[in-house]
Amino acid sequence: MTFATLADFAATLGSLPEPDAQASDLARARDAQLTKPPGALGRLEDLAIWYAGWRGQPRPRLDRPQVVIFAGNHGVVAQGVSAFPPEVTVQMVANFQSGGAAINQLARCFGATLSVVALDLDRPTADFTLAPAMTEADCAAALSAGWQAVDPQADLLVVGEMGIGNTTSAAALACALMGGAPADWVGRGTGLDDAGVARKARVVAAGLGRHHVAARPFEALRCLGGRELAAMTGAIARARTLRIPVLLDGFICTAAAAVLHCARPGALDHCLAGHVSQEPGHARLLERLGKAPLLSLGLRLGEGSGAALAIGIVQGAVACHSGMATFAEAGVAGA
Repeated sequence: MTFATLADFAATLGSLPEPDAQASDLARARDAQLTKPPGALGRLEDLAIWYAGWRGQPRPRLDRPQVVIFAGNHGVVAQGVSAFPPEVTVQMVANFQSGGAAINQLARCFGATLSVVALDLDRPTADFTLAPAMTEADCAAALSAGWQAVDPQADLLVVGEMGIGNTTSAAALACALMGGAPADWVGRGTGLDDAGVARKARVVAAGLGRHHVAARPFEALRCLGGRELAAMTGAIARARTLRIPVLLDGFICTAAAAVLHCARPGALDHCLAGHVSQEPGHARLLERLGKAPLLSLGLRLGEGSGAALAIGIVQGAVACHSGMATFAEAGVAGA
């Protein structure tokens, strides 16, 4: 599907599928009969039941995880908000495509397909301190690219990103959506010093002062975000229409997802937080979204890396739920 306007995309949120209640109930009943004390697998039990409900299968499999990395360039880099130049975005895309990045290794570990979608890297977004980051047409095109990148045959989705300067866009977007001060949301990103973090907060404040987008999540995305953020928003929404569970990655991915949460409560019910990153705004944003992370490893790489690691957690939950014997099947006396 291709969206011509932001209103076209927003209309897709009007009727979103819910988890299959019968599949959830049957999965819960199966969990109660597995050869273990009740609750002995802790959160893995809840994960398996959640996954079963979204897939509509009381005894599901998880065989086709998908990782999609979206890349975009940001005009706001001209404000000195990154320790790296924008050329690195193109160079890292080439690294992804040749299999040399961390995300390539992690996707391979868990049997995930990996694709990279580069979004007009030769045409950065506008510096959002001077103008809206994207025109409506550009933002709608990026949402469309994300929507189209999701494999309908996937059974779990991770979306990641690459874009020098995008922690600044994510901080501005989170601040616009959730409120608070810019200093609440900015972090070191690719390795800024204290002066760089302070400068970043001033840049975010300047963008928020220029664009009055409170309570207008898609306008906030257009004016303060980036193409890769919009593409992640589109992909997460598409996964919901297909009832494909999603693992959210770090701060940038979660900021993109928050657009959907603010546009329609419950729009992220099919999403779990794969991890909590070292970016200080990430934990705050996850708390606002009501998402408890599966992992906390101090990661701040992006690329979908933390969520990719969490694929193994969900695979383990599903394998135990669907593969374990019940007490009756194993001939073991129950409690």
